[in-house]
Amino acid sequence: MRLAVINIVGLSRSLIGPHTPALAAFAERAGLQSHPPAFPAVTCTAQSSIVTGTPPAGHGIVGNGWYDREAAEVKFWKQSNHLVRGEKLWDKLRREIPGFTCAKLFWWYNMYANVDFSATPRPLYPADGRKVFDIHTQPMGLRDELKRDLGDFPFPAFWGPAAGIASSRWIAASARWTEEKHSPTLSLVYLPHLDYPLQKLGPDSPEIPAELAKIDRVAGDLISFYESRNVRVVVLSEYGISPVRRPVHLNRLFRARGWLQLKRELDRETLDCGGCKAFAVADHQVAHVYVNDPSVRDTVREMLEDTPGVAEVRTPESAWGSADGRGGDFIAVAEPDAWFTYYFWDDDTLAPDYARTIDIHRKPGYDPCELFIDPALTAPKLRVAGFLLKKKLGIRGLLEVIPLDATLVRGSHGRDDVPEAEQPVVIGLEQPVHRPEDIHRALLDTLRANA
Repeated sequence: MRLAVINIVGLSRSLIGPHTPALAAFAERAGLQSHPPAFPAVTCTAQSSIVTGTPPAGHGIVGNGWYDREAAEVKFWKQSNHLVRGEKLWDKLRREIPGFTCAKLFWWYNMYANVDFSATPRPLYPADGRKVFDIHTQPMGLRDELKRDLGDFPFPAFWGPAAGIASSRWIAASARWTEEKHSPTLSLVYLPHLDYPLQKLGPDSPEIPAELAKIDRVAGDLISFYESRNVRVVVLSEYGISPVRRPVHLNRLFRARGWLQLKRELDRETLDCGGCKAFAVADHQVAHVYVNDPSVRDTVREMLEDTPGVAEVRTPESAWGSADGRGGDFIAVAEPDAWFTYYFWDDDTLAPDYARTIDIHRKPGYDPCELFIDPALTAPKLRVAGFLLKKKLGIRGLLEVIPLDATLVRGSHGRDDVPEAEQPVVIGLEQPVHRPEDIHRALLDTLRANA
């Protein structure tokens, strides 16, 4: 038996229904379960728990990013699989099943994973400062084959204001292509589409049914394709999306206490993390708070506990049972309708140069405002066209179109204490699932039993 695991990001029980007929039919015949998400309920942590079968205390992925205390740098959305500690699902199965092969298509921590076929977004960064959209694959030649047969990966549809269904369609097409060419024993397929409108508009928006229909067609076609080739299908998600209305700016509060160290660079402010007494790395509805000055530790915790929008404050020990150095000294968890920004400036004219751009690696925290075009801009399409023309001519510049108004965001995630309707789902597994680690064991059991 062969198995395909389709990860539909943001899918929850409340979204499966009349607007998702293919997924509803699959759930009816294959069995639907929901379960509390990983903590934090974010992509990198959830996927790492699934592929290793251990919580963050084992695999070490405490969020989509964290502060590297040795380098004194915030590192977000890194891609090396070596960051994930422990033995992976594919390593165990390769040891036990003769001829086992695995395809990892756009799941995170993709690069240098010990799989047979992989593809992941990876821009090129030439020395002249350009950013060229591309993908990274293993084997390396797979990149050229996929692009030859499917065209270029639609990178703007994967993240940013133009994010949409096109990237999920391309990923689904790459999954079909890989199945037809190589027939892996296990295929891991990542379909991100729902994440975009749910965060941007909120799960209660009247525009969401149309977005559900889009991903339902892509997922339904992929399920039918796999089943026509006698491949068993499991559909899962990493988290559900909660409606939010309140951004919480922890770093601005820390600034008011004198805990941040800021540097002026070309008339803009930047955050000097290594020199801060305390600062926050925001990651949706969770924020890692790092305390460099032990003398303010107790005061930091007291302030967090008194901050409107903060539901609770955990330590690495209370959250995961251990402190491995990656997590913050404190982990702030937002109220159900709140989320954390990374913002540290008080005057928007002094915001760093990356603030109004799409720059997921330089920002010291997650920024869902990158899904928007600033509504205050006049003729934003002309601004984008002018930037692209200058880029084509080799002229460097900033595409400053991202708003600094965090109240635009209507959906978020990260909390592990959410209503059942907002919990992640698993469709197609017989074994009971109570947490992400159970998915790992269920996938192992399913493939072992039918090897």
